[in-house]
Amino acid sequence: MNTNKYFVVFSLFAFLVLTAAAGSVMADESYPDFLGDDSGEADYLDESSQVTINDPLEPMNRAFFQVNDKLYFWVLKPVTKGYMWVFPLELRESFGNFFKNIAAPVRLLNALLQGDLSKSGVVVERFLINSTVGVYGLADIADKEFNIGPKKGDFGQTLGKWGLGEGIYILWPVVGPSNVRDTVGLVGDTYSHPVSYFFDNRVLDVSYYTTNMVNTLSLNPNAYEDLKRFSVDPYTAARQAYYEYRKAIIENE
Repeated sequence: MNTNKYFVVFSLFAFLVLTAAAGSVMADESYPDFLGDDSGEADYLDESSQVTINDPLEPMNRAFFQVNDKLYFWVLKPVTKGYMWVFPLELRESFGNFFKNIAAPVRLLNALLQGDLSKSGVVVERFLINSTVGVYGLADIADKEFNIGPKKGDFGQTLGKWGLGEGIYILWPVVGPSNVRDTVGLVGDTYSHPVSYFFDNRVLDVSYYTTNMVNTLSLNPNAYEDLKRFSVDPYTAARQAYYEYRKAIIENE
């Protein structure tokens, strides 16, 4: 493959790593948002069913929303386009499978904390099958060949199942939508993610999480712009989408 092609993409990627340093604690399962939701037509396009969300920090959150919006169009979007130019869809899907597989300890720990032995068994089965037959998780053989579908699990979900409310809504710069409960959960998931123990190098940690973020975005490249295009107020729509997504994970997973 053309060397210049790699140079352009990874020059942009290096800049993204520096920009995303503030969000380096983001783990694969601790921050699921509408970019990673592959459930089909997005519910956030329907603003008629919005619920009241506790958002006393709305002025600050809206300011951070604008910061993240600029970050998306100035950095994330061009980097993602370059990433998609270099890596074909099939390869990016394999990367996505790998990232999900390596985060299995996070899901297993939270399944155990939730007292869900059935989910724990599914997580272990999927990890063993995909790590071996699936070649280190690059292929989701457990789902395709054995009909063992994935399970979601993070500490924010666990706290929700324990009965803890979400608290106030918080939109973090770079990291994105969250709330008090999920922010605490994010910290717990970071320390239970195996990547943080592979090497004691902050740059490599940030590179891993940034690559995961870019790869996820590359598999859902139109989600954010669709939200802006079809919403009267993108901030409110994104807040609603996050609330509904997290509520569904806590109640249905």
